[in-house]
Amino acid sequence: MTDLPTLPAPPATAIGAADLARAAEITTAISGAFAGKVVGQQALLRGLLVSLMSRGHVLLESVPGLAKTLSSSVLASAVRAEFSRIQCTPDLLPSDIIGTQVFNPATTEFRTQLGPVHANFVLLDEVNRSSAKTQSAMLEAMQERQTTIGGESHRLPVPFMVLATQNPIDEEGTYVLPQAQMDRFLLKEVLDYPSPAEEAEVLARIAAGELDSQHAEPVASLDDVLFLQALVERVHVAESINRYIVEIINVTRHPAQFLPTETARYLEYGASPRGSIAFLQAARAQALLAGRGHVLPEDVVTLRHPVLRHRLLLTFEALAARVRPEDLIDAVFDAVPTP
Repeated sequence: MTDLPTLPAPPATAIGAADLARAAEITTAISGAFAGKVVGQQALLRGLLVSLMSRGHVLLESVPGLAKTLSSSVLASAVRAEFSRIQCTPDLLPSDIIGTQVFNPATTEFRTQLGPVHANFVLLDEVNRSSAKTQSAMLEAMQERQTTIGGESHRLPVPFMVLATQNPIDEEGTYVLPQAQMDRFLLKEVLDYPSPAEEAEVLARIAAGELDSQHAEPVASLDDVLFLQALVERVHVAESINRYIVEIINVTRHPAQFLPTETARYLEYGASPRGSIAFLQAARAQALLAGRGHVLPEDVVTLRHPVLRHRLLLTFEALAARVRPEDLIDAVFDAVPTP
């Protein structure tokens, strides 16, 4: 691989057994609340927890009916968070999301009315149905964690997490998400159909009335979420892991130098530095979910698809041949020795 400079390891306070035990108690409780309302979808649960603990946002893609909205609502209610759902449509305006100024005839003054984005968990349902102008209104919120209304900035609640969904098979009346916005999602989870056994369990729960409510009983608090987020930042990342991440991202940018020709020709552009940062943040959260205070290479490998699938730009030839981004990601990882 390329000769990389030595990367200084950031100072971090070692995580004690008590903190690990508390983190395990919180995440186990949230997972239990999730399982009580959502059947299966363990990869989705992991992605939601990793994104939440990493202060990131997540893009969910699937055909309709696979519990994307339900999962978001259950996660929010499980931690006593304020939840807001925005149904994206072509006529949705930026002010419908961030808020606007409303004139009060009684006082002859304008007052600021905050929009639904001012919540802890914001679900952008079918985000690709909103126009580019409306999609861009979320960029400031996602990146700067604030909105600007009438020249005045308004901070968003803490914690703040955007969960956006899109339907890949219904493309009429949709707008392609710009790559700059895609890159701001920490993870992209692609949901698959449930197994026959899981679908039978869904029917059984509906018949028993267990799924009448889309809210879970609170099992944690926002203070617990903030504790997890602070603890993730203390997870130790060795220099060898940092180098491993950088080498992986470098292969995506220069595939012709490391991949077979028949594979390299399918990659147009690789991941930006946000890809490296996403791997670092997500791997720390994954390590904490595994009950460790340090990152292992397997944490990076586990999250390779959610971190990279929306950051690689495929060539027209790859799209025509229906090449899966996941196959290219696997080829990239095969080209990088595991530390």
